[in-house]
Amino acid sequence: MDDRVRLLLVTFPVQGQINPSLQFAKRLVKMGVSVTFVMAFSALNRITKSASSTPQGLTFSGYSDGYDDGSKLADPMGKETMANVSKAVEELIKSEAERGQPFIHVVYTTFLPWVGQVARALNVPSTFLWIQPATILAVYYYFFNGDRDAIRSNTNNPTSAVELPGLPLLTGNDLPSILNDSSAFDWGALPLLEEHVGILNDETNPKVLVNTFDALESGALRAIEKLNLVAVGPLIPSAFLDGKDPRVAATDAGCGVL
Repeated sequence: MDDRVRLLLVTFPVQGQINPSLQFAKRLVKMGVSVTFVMAFSALNRITKSASSTPQGLTFSGYSDGYDDGSKLADPMGKETMANVSKAVEELIKSEAERGQPFIHVVYTTFLPWVGQVARALNVPSTFLWIQPATILAVYYYFFNGDRDAIRSNTNNPTSAVELPGLPLLTGNDLPSILNDSSAFDWGALPLLEEHVGILNDETNPKVLVNTFDALESGALRAIEKLNLVAVGPLIPSAFLDGKDPRVAATDAGCGVL
């Protein structure tokens, strides 16, 4: 029996989240953690077909988003996908516990707030992995906690500036354009982000893993008093840093096939 500590990592099925999540998983594996990486079959099938090798301690599992062959862009934020993700996570946690190899922790990325709720219902600790900079997380947090009008009034004005607690002055060019996109509520992005922020608000000093490092965003990492932001970045292939990771080829760094 593998005596490694076991962790479940669940990611949203888009390249911008899969790539940094994969780098995070590989770091954990190098530390002796066994990681089960969960994503939609539409993305997983392409990764497993193209991957030359998988590090020992890293396994993959999937859920259906309705387009398992990857032929079309699915509706990954729909209720059916939400139900499929929840079911897959619940079944994995239960089945591995029954095998005597329980997951001791669940980590999940943006747009998957219900994963943390499923884990908590099964008495498994969970942590949110934010794959963007800490500054962007702080902007979203303040947007959904009273500063919506101030932020929106500046998103289309590159010369104006908005002041948010703990952050430097930000111009319209610094702000996520999605915050002024009325259709973002229709296709589900902003409601899911708002739900996620609400869940974090209901917790006591929750820890959030952030794709950054202290020397880059020391202020932003401490900008939100209610959240304990922990830098775990940069989550990019080592081929782009020192090239010393023999398991990540420069030509196949970070699932570039997606």
